Amino acid sequence: MTGRLITCRHETWELPALLAWKVLHTGTVPCDSYSVTFLYDRSMAGPLHLAAGFLAMEGENVMLRGIVDEYTVALGKSGLTATVSGRGYAARLLDNESRPLTYQGATLQEIIRNHVTPYGIQAAETAQVRADSAYTVAAGSSQWKALEGFCRTYGGFSPRFGRDGRLLAAPEKEGKRLRITGGDPVLSCVLREDHYGVLTEVLVIDKTRNTAYSVRNQDMLDRGGQCRRVVYTPGQSTWAAMRYTGEYQIQQSKKGERTVELALPGSFLAFPGDTAELDLEYLGLRGTFRVAEAENTFSRENGAQVTLTLEERV
Repeated sequence: MTGRLITCRHETWELPALLAWKVLHTGTVPCDSYSVTFLYDRSMAGPLHLAAGFLAMEGENVMLRGIVDEYTVALGKSGLTATVSGRGYAARLLDNESRPLTYQGATLQEIIRNHVTPYGIQAAETAQVRADSAYTVAAGSSQWKALEGFCRTYGGFSPRFGRDGRLLAAPEKEGKRLRITGGDPVLSCVLREDHYGVLTEVLVIDKTRNTAYSVRNQDMLDRGGQCRRVVYTPGQSTWAAMRYTGEYQIQQSKKGERTVELALPGSFLAFPGDTAELDLEYLGLRGTFRVAEAENTFSRENGAQVTLTLEERV
């Protein structure tokens, strides 16, 4: 992998050969992130001071487009080195706060125009979504929360970002399929089942109309779980919106219930949204999982390695 810095003056600067790097893909929040380390000389002081953007490149393919949060210069056993780190483009929406707004019959295009486009983000995909009730952006909400809240309430999906930094405001499409068996060079594998935080009931309340709607997770209730949440919706919420809000909260809580963390040699083998089919007989582990995160690392001592965080498809 190679790296390029983009300065606030729109100049592109090729980084020297990377001594070590880490690229984490999530596609959503928490953000994609990266860190790269390389040999430093004083001619780099100017570009590093002005660095605003970063490109992680594999050949001519963009693996990650992000912002620069920090750089450090250090003298150690490897000599004089610099490290640049930052996050993906979702950070631009997380770092900026929206003023309170109430929309009537808003469309997703209108939400993107007001809460996304002003921050230099282009949309690669936009679903045709329109609100059937008033949509309120509360005071103190980030631009990301304004966008995500609209997408999941009226579209039934969460927005994501592509590796090129463009917004994907549409339901997720299944990516490529990766099959991993006992014959593959698995470096490590951890299976985790965690019931903490898995909701058994969501009670959705519309305080304006004094109405409530309960959604239950019967599977977890049957296994003895007890974890209820009470969610308040904006006034005049439709029954469909209230039901969806409850179902969404339960589905989100179930995502991390059964996960697998799997490490393999290589880099950029899979990305969030891809499907991993596991058949690891020695662990008694078989099933179909969604790639939730992919962390790619490299060092001259250990070479390249990818760690996939897999969530069981629910």
